[in-house]
Amino acid sequence: MAKKDNQQVCFRTSIGGQALMEGILMRGPEKQAIVCRTENGIVEKVEELSFVKDKHPVLGWPFVRGVFTLVDSLAKGMKALTYSASLLPEDQQEEPTKFDLWLEKRLGSEKAEKIVIGSAAVLGVLLALALFIFLPTFIAGLIPGLEGRYTLRSLVEGVIKLAIFLGYLGLVARMKEIKRLFSYHGAEHKTIFCYEKGLPLTVENVRPQSRFHPRCGTSFLLVVIILGLLAGLLIQADNTLLRIALRLLLLPVIIALAYELNRWAGRHDTNIVSRVVTWPGKQLQRLTTAEPDDGMIECAIRAMELVIPEEKGKDAW
Repeated sequence: MAKKDNQQVCFRTSIGGQALMEGILMRGPEKQAIVCRTENGIVEKVEELSFVKDKHPVLGWPFVRGVFTLVDSLAKGMKALTYSASLLPEDQQEEPTKFDLWLEKRLGSEKAEKIVIGSAAVLGVLLALALFIFLPTFIAGLIPGLEGRYTLRSLVEGVIKLAIFLGYLGLVARMKEIKRLFSYHGAEHKTIFCYEKGLPLTVENVRPQSRFHPRCGTSFLLVVIILGLLAGLLIQADNTLLRIALRLLLLPVIIALAYELNRWAGRHDTNIVSRVVTWPGKQLQRLTTAEPDDGMIECAIRAMELVIPEEKGKDAW
């Protein structure tokens, strides 16, 4: 079935998206759109995009752009997620902390929001490093019999990292709010597939599309973990702190490689090698996407419509 779907694709778009709280973010080559469903109806927010590579072209070069694209996507995604959360009914919103209120009083709401979002992004990155670099390396260091057996230790660290990743996704997928988030994620993928096939963007056309897309961010994270496992084989050290330091040094290289690999695989998704590369990520999307309802699909369609460039083909992958 996947093969048949891929053969029907007219072109591959660079437009990508992100699931939000009761909404969708779609990002095109010129602007991004947030479309959320609220108690008072649909709320739309469209923003013109600026890219750091436009001011500094070197940051758009292959094997350089991956890290900066990831940082930029994280920042924009965190801001959009915070905005969508602010649209939820008051009884579903978290109460601001004393620190939040103090910041807002001292700096104003706009500056305070930027600091809170930035702090949340930094904490998120630190948590990811703790879970997927510090913890696996530390646990493997406690296992007897791995001293001097660098290849085996790297494999053990990789297995622990993968187990933490899958376990984390499995746990959060059980949460009610996250289940809805994953359904919006499915709506995003289905809408992109519908657009790439050149079909009119209607609920009826979007609904039967696959929710497993080869250019998903979830797949990117899995590629990072797998490449990290392979890169770990190069580390010839027993000291846990030294291994952590070396893994941190290798991380930008791994992210750069994963980004380029995902770009290549997404562009050549009918290629047998590409199918092999993207297959694990598509299987992982069974956890991170779910079938959406019609209202979710409508949000995704509207967000897509708002970012499609007027110049045909400008968003080609």
